[in-house]
Amino acid sequence: MKVASRAVSSTLVLAASCLLPLSTTLAQDAPKPPAKTPQAAPSKGKAKAGLKVDYQKFTLANGLEVIFHVDRSDPVVAVNLTAHVGSAREKTGRTGFAHLFEHLLFLESENLGKGGLDKMTARIGGSGANGSTSQDRTNYLQTVPKDALEKMIWAEADKLGWFINTVTDQVLAKEKQVVKNEKRQSVDNNPYGHTSYVIDKALYPADHPYNWQVIGSLEDLQNATVDDVKEFFRRWYVPNNVTLVIAGDFDTAQAKKWVEKYFGEIKRGEEIKPIAKRAGFVKETVKLYHEDNFARVPALTMVWPAVEQLHADSYALDVLSEYLSRGKKAPFYKVLVEDKKLTSNVSIGNRTSEVAGQFMLSVRAFDGKSLDEVASAVSEAFAKFEKEGIAEKDLNRIKAGQETQFYNSLSSVLGKSSQLAEYNYLTGNPGFVEQDIKNILAVTPADVMRVYEKYIKGKNYVATSFVPKGKVALALSGSGKAEVVEEKIVQGAEDAVDPSINATYTKTPSKIARATEPAYGAAAEVKLPTVWNDKLKNGLRVYGIQNDEVPLVQFEILIDGGLLMEDINKVGVANLMARMMTQGTAKKTPQELEEAIQQLGASINVSARTEDIRITVNTLARNYAATLALVEEILLEPRWDEKEFSLLKQSVLSQIRQQDANPNMLAANAYSKLIYGNENIRSRNILGSAETVNAINIDDLKAYYNKNLSPSVARMHVVGALPKASISHSLGELAKKWQAKKVDLPAPMKAANLNTAKVYFVDVPDAKQSVLQIGYPALAATDKDFYAANVMNYILGGGGFASRLTQQLREGKGYTYGIRSGFSGSRSVGDFSISSGVRSNVTLESAQLIKQILQDYAVTYSDADLATTKSFLIKSNARAFETFTAKLGMLENISKYDWTANYVKEREQIVKTMTLEQIKALSQKYLDPNKMIWLVVGDAKTQLPRMKELGFGEPVLLSK
Repeated sequence: MKVASRAVSSTLVLAASCLLPLSTTLAQDAPKPPAKTPQAAPSKGKAKAGLKVDYQKFTLANGLEVIFHVDRSDPVVAVNLTAHVGSAREKTGRTGFAHLFEHLLFLESENLGKGGLDKMTARIGGSGANGSTSQDRTNYLQTVPKDALEKMIWAEADKLGWFINTVTDQVLAKEKQVVKNEKRQSVDNNPYGHTSYVIDKALYPADHPYNWQVIGSLEDLQNATVDDVKEFFRRWYVPNNVTLVIAGDFDTAQAKKWVEKYFGEIKRGEEIKPIAKRAGFVKETVKLYHEDNFARVPALTMVWPAVEQLHADSYALDVLSEYLSRGKKAPFYKVLVEDKKLTSNVSIGNRTSEVAGQFMLSVRAFDGKSLDEVASAVSEAFAKFEKEGIAEKDLNRIKAGQETQFYNSLSSVLGKSSQLAEYNYLTGNPGFVEQDIKNILAVTPADVMRVYEKYIKGKNYVATSFVPKGKVALALSGSGKAEVVEEKIVQGAEDAVDPSINATYTKTPSKIARATEPAYGAAAEVKLPTVWNDKLKNGLRVYGIQNDEVPLVQFEILIDGGLLMEDINKVGVANLMARMMTQGTAKKTPQELEEAIQQLGASINVSARTEDIRITVNTLARNYAATLALVEEILLEPRWDEKEFSLLKQSVLSQIRQQDANPNMLAANAYSKLIYGNENIRSRNILGSAETVNAINIDDLKAYYNKNLSPSVARMHVVGALPKASISHSLGELAKKWQAKKVDLPAPMKAANLNTAKVYFVDVPDAKQSVLQIGYPALAATDKDFYAANVMNYILGGGGFASRLTQQLREGKGYTYGIRSGFSGSRSVGDFSISSGVRSNVTLESAQLIKQILQDYAVTYSDADLATTKSFLIKSNARAFETFTAKLGMLENISKYDWTANYVKEREQIVKTMTLEQIKALSQKYLDPNKMIWLVVGDAKTQLPRMKELGFGEPVLLSK
């Protein structure tokens, strides 16, 4: 479920994710770079000429560090304010403050007013003011059209210098509820959600700054006072503890004047000393277990204390983690997946933060497997690695993947801003990447073995066993019970809050007229990408956009059909067939194919969806031809390996088993059946069921492949640093070898009529939240009303924090962490849907409020709402095609619906001419709560009886 996501962030930076080659433009305090700038690792692990990203850095008199990066490829600017304060700066008993601040700073400031930033974001066409908190930092970031840069600098300065007076008891009380809902959603109501809490308590002593979770405890949050909040803000939210990064299309001289104007008079704070590096400590191995209410299979997690971010040994630990677990050659895959058949996947990562790090191994075993057996296999896999080591060839393939990931991280100005800010707060030098890349390239096989012996082999660790309720016998032998605090559902436990009450305070003085929002700059000229198209002799249609910003090519081949071409009594064939296609070819074993892809620094994935099979590819431009050759081999010469088929079936069955306890997946599966009807193939889970998957054999996959995969129903979309001529020429062999055949696709589905509303309930005992899924079959994307209905929905629930659903259920009541509404559809009818996770004890109240909002929408929709909608939808086009993903989405719309390459401008005209009367008519036509499905997934014993009060009759309890 996609929601507005001002969220906790776990700082998980591997070497591959922090590769940012920078050519420094010296400013007053930028360190002098080496004579030559090393670049990212190519496939053979040698430095090569590549992309350069210039930056400037200067520091205001009050200590604010400012970094500029100019990128004129799109008329947009990213503004990133990063405060060097995370949960590590908190006090015992007052945990969760850093994250609470991330929420509070969006709500109000003296000069923007209540909700002022969100309202401004909507007007200026921004990406949505957002932020995240880690153990080490809190950031506030957004991408906006270039004409709104001064507005954003003004708004970010207001957070830092003109915010704290606006925090009242009521505002704090409401936001506590929002944060607690976030914790319920991400931790308490989530399978294995308490794992990090248990590990960190055991890995770090009580006085260690990483001993507690970033989100804090519910008790600490509840005990927080306004005075506590003000003390925290005044200590840490000072210019000399903040980095401001501006990246994109802007004039640096003008921007510097604006930064000095709006930030310059904010007073410097007390000097802030860095936190000393301090690794976790495990005196003797600790084993703990927890009976997880939402787990359906046992999970083993093992963690060793390791080194902090950018430590010299962190680079080899990164390589070690990837080599041990990723791919069919990996020792852990060989032992735990292939030989012992204990799991479908082993995840190993080197998690590094500013103060300490942890080397983490995680296994979700198959249903009923003993974690003692898993631990024994872990020992066997480590022994295999000790015996074999890591070859230079394998090290180079890992580095090749790192190079591709590096370029992917630079596909947006927001991504670049985050990289620059991170290097700056960690080292004081945004150009530290020069040394970072040297360290990555310098890793040798001997280094990898050395860090294994230094930090892992024979060392004490923390092991957690999270097992299903009543299955403690599956936990590691010798495990003690973990202390996990679980919230009880108590009706009426929270007091009502009214955050609309205005605070009374003496306004903070300023030397400038700060209460007036700055004017727009010169209008941003929207740059529509130039789209080319071609059609191969076999019927395959090709659409492309040349983009030379980074040396990458991303492409996808979409073959219409997917789930729709399956037998409703044997669902799961399309998914298994798609996943089998990357398990070797007629010429290459599964391991040989995987290594061939990785040596190119590429990724090739095949997946099944409701309406298509997708081959998605990401590769370096220089390796495009070699990658395409592998795609042809995968597509035209499948291996149909019986051993891999058996492993895949077991993996899918385990996935289905785990979905049975996930409230969001239970909601999605039940809602699909209610929307489409049990006899419609669209109502089925793409994975199938345990019964159908067990009945599938490899001949079913071959039959699906031979019948349905044809270029006559396929489209290819290409974005990247190659021209049309190169792409068209490269597809000659595919045109010859992939022969067309007739494929009969089902006719587009029409809407079913729902005349009355009904409440349905799925029981998840002791759920800490209720998942709401509300809606009905509505419109196809080709319907004349489809886009207009989405315009109408912007203020209802499509506009993030500008929407009424968010403003009333989250900002007004604190019932939820996030809520959204929207129309989906293709050539077939999709649904209108409202989705949210709400606090269990306000399930009915949340549904009643949603019902009221829907009933009132046409009557209360105003001229101001329409003006906000128009401003956002028109101005946001400036950033609509910045990323590769956005460009691929544009090509898919063009190819699927035969829209023109100018369809964005055509939609702009629809928005410009929309009237209030049209909006009201659309809302009356498509937002009738009395003709909707009202699905609740939650705790039936406390919430089911209350739902009758919604007024739609006796609720129907569904079986899972």
